[in-house]
Amino acid sequence: MGYSWLLFALLSAVAASLVAIFGKIGLQNIDTNTATAIRAVIMAIFLIGVIVIQGKLSNVAPILANHKALLFIILSGLMGAISWLFYFMALKGAKVSQIVPIDRMSVVFALLLAFFILGEKISWKAGIGAALVVTGGILIALG
Repeated sequence: MGYSWLLFALLSAVAASLVAIFGKIGLQNIDTNTATAIRAVIMAIFLIGVIVIQGKLSNVAPILANHKALLFIILSGLMGAISWLFYFMALKGAKVSQIVPIDRMSVVFALLLAFFILGEKISWKAGIGAALVVTGGILIALG
């Protein structure tokens, strides 16, 4: 797979940046929770379409049969939904340029949780990077 992960990560970052922009525009004079629900439905329809087009609909049954995998996928989905609710609430009340840097501190939380829950090692470079993300996020949000 080489460095294709890097391309996918960069594409993810670009798409995520557009979530903030489109979300901020779309939230004018509407309820954030309703907007989040509509967004989730659109995402579900789109992603079901992707697996149908890829011919991977048969991959659903084995996941449903794997109770541990299903539990953690459900928990991940719930955390994603909760994240979106808070994200859209924040977008409604502040500028994108304030919200996004704070939201991206999820990188630091993910590093820490991966260390404590998954036992992943944090190198000194990653530790310095995490400190810079926190510092940069605060500076951008408050600047």
